[in-house]
Amino acid sequence: MPKHVIIGAAALALSLSACAGDNFRPVADTPVRIGPAYAIRGTTYVPAAAPTYDALGYASWYGSESGNRTANGEQFRPGWITAAHTTLPLPTYVEVTALDTGRRIIVRVNDRGPFAQRRIIDLSRGAAEQLGIKAQGHAAVRVRRVEPSEKDRARLRKGKPAASLERVSERELQRLRARMAPAVR
Repeated sequence: MPKHVIIGAAALALSLSACAGDNFRPVADTPVRIGPAYAIRGTTYVPAAAPTYDALGYASWYGSESGNRTANGEQFRPGWITAAHTTLPLPTYVEVTALDTGRRIIVRVNDRGPFAQRRIIDLSRGAAEQLGIKAQGHAAVRVRRVEPSEKDRARLRKGKPAASLERVSERELQRLRARMAPAVR
């Protein structure tokens, strides 16, 4: 077969595989990627392992980017229970607690962001709905790195929610709200 025919066939195969969506990384927990430091709008972010990550701040949500590539190469699916974080490894699992209601969910972090002041996590539309903050647009939250069961990891890798978690007690919510108040002044 002539060389130009082989090259043409290879180019056609590559273009067809890109159209079929094969250019996205499969949804998997390995390899975990930390990545190099990067700058957005004059702020430098330094990704790190952070096994004891536990922070208070604000969550927002996003969902109009359906089909785009996430920072770890997966296809963004707005209805899935995923999130974006500026520095945690990709993927990472976090527990997100809404400080107004005490609702908690487990989320799979597979993207970078948010790049807005005082926001510590961007939730997918599906995660915002599950946490009950979609109508608000943003909410005060606690984000804590966790190691969920393999069953919950598998559910999240398929876009399904992890097992339901009990709400945080009112006493614990008051403690978290008091801790957050000085942090956001």
